[in-house]
Amino acid sequence: MQLSVVHPQKAARDHWCRALRALLPHAQVRAWPLPRSRRKSPAIEAAVTPEADCGQAVTHFGVGWKPPAEYFAEHPDLAAFFTAGAGVDHLLDLDGLPERLPVIRLEDAGMADQMFLYCLHEILRRLTLAGEYERQQREGLWRELESRPAASLRVGVFGLGALGGELARRLAAMGFAVSGFARSPHRIDGVNCLHGALQWPVFLAGCDVLILMAPLTAQTRGLIDERALAALPAGAWLINVARGALVDEAALLAALDSGPIAGATLDVFQHEPLPAGHAFWQHPKIRLTPHVAAQTLIAPSARQVADKILRLQQGESVSGIVNRQRGY
Repeated sequence: MQLSVVHPQKAARDHWCRALRALLPHAQVRAWPLPRSRRKSPAIEAAVTPEADCGQAVTHFGVGWKPPAEYFAEHPDLAAFFTAGAGVDHLLDLDGLPERLPVIRLEDAGMADQMFLYCLHEILRRLTLAGEYERQQREGLWRELESRPAASLRVGVFGLGALGGELARRLAAMGFAVSGFARSPHRIDGVNCLHGALQWPVFLAGCDVLILMAPLTAQTRGLIDERALAALPAGAWLINVARGALVDEAALLAALDSGPIAGATLDVFQHEPLPAGHAFWQHPKIRLTPHVAAQTLIAPSARQVADKILRLQQGESVSGIVNRQRGY
């Protein structure tokens, strides 16, 4: 068995290789690209593997993040490609991705805890009026504001997949009034789950805090536009930890400047890194972070990938296979 690991960051690529070698000691794990002095033809590579020595076919898997088209051109024999992250839009948009190659995404692998804590922090700032008290401090004001219970804060989660569904469940367990919206019907304890075009405006109207957790697809690109933002209740707060292109940035700036919504916490953007001079950097109603709400933890992620590879080798089915028509 061969594994070819591709990643734009060398440190992460090397970490993935070490983790996978430890978990799959009989596999041949190689970083890509190899230094030119170490590159060999596919025929030579196959000849030196243990499977080839035993007269068995060699199964080749790809693992990584943001592979270039050249990677797939050099590895036409891949049985599947495992993404080193939950999002797959960057990969599905790649011209060089083989049409019939199975793509398998990470499911949680330590991301749910990070996402929950990030969003909870922002929600608690709204609940405790932290931003208002910070403003009063800057202005030298001593003024007590009226507190509110968690149940009075309506939190909406758009996208109820592995991460979004878990976030909604945890927030509901903490006493928040949680609703969720997804492409298809869902059932989550304590969460009012909505779906379908007719329920979209109903969902938005009930969000004091709207959290974006949906994948980026043809249907969701730019979905948070002028109309969607206008459907939110006055004083609503937007949190985007999914993909920047879900949001029409010009419409968001207009909504913030005209006052319908109170502000936004943005961890993802249409262009990353966020360009210098972008209006988001200095906007008084925006809190931003550099795409860190849920970072890939390589150790648990590698365990998940290794487990799925072993299952596939044994002819078993695995979860996380991407449906290219849906986009996730």
